Amino acid sequence: MTKLEATASVRVGVGPKRAFEIFTGDISAWWRKGTYYWNHPDTAQRYEFESGLGGRLLEYYDGGVFEVGTITGWEPGSLLQYTWREESWTADELTTVTVRFTADGDGTLVDVTHGGWESLGENALGSLGGYSEGWLELLAFYSALAG
Repeated sequence: MTKLEATASVRVGVGPKRAFEIFTGDISAWWRKGTYYWNHPDTAQRYEFESGLGGRLLEYYDGGVFEVGTITGWEPGSLLQYTWREESWTADELTTVTVRFTADGDGTLVDVTHGGWESLGENALGSLGGYSEGWLELLAFYSALAG
């Protein structure tokens, strides 16, 4: 069976450690409110990573918070990995986002691989296409902040 993955890459003009810090610590500054990249786009407040293995990715919105995923890989300046799910998905529909930060001259190559779409069964291909395009746009938002 073919492995289903959404991938996207961007080069930013800061070193790997700073690129990681911006991706994780400043996620609310680059993950734009009001876009369809939120479970609650109309009432979105912020995204937040809880640092370290076992930390969570949380989406805050007016009236609540949704746990998007759990950090499964945390190597500042090198690797970030976390589970991902949408609020409308069932508990067993869970994907994995892997973000690698690789030094590239005076900057950093940031590579995102979003896999595990097989867990969505027959809905996988439709979701995968949207996420492939989505990660490209999200990384454009990120690179605008990271430089």
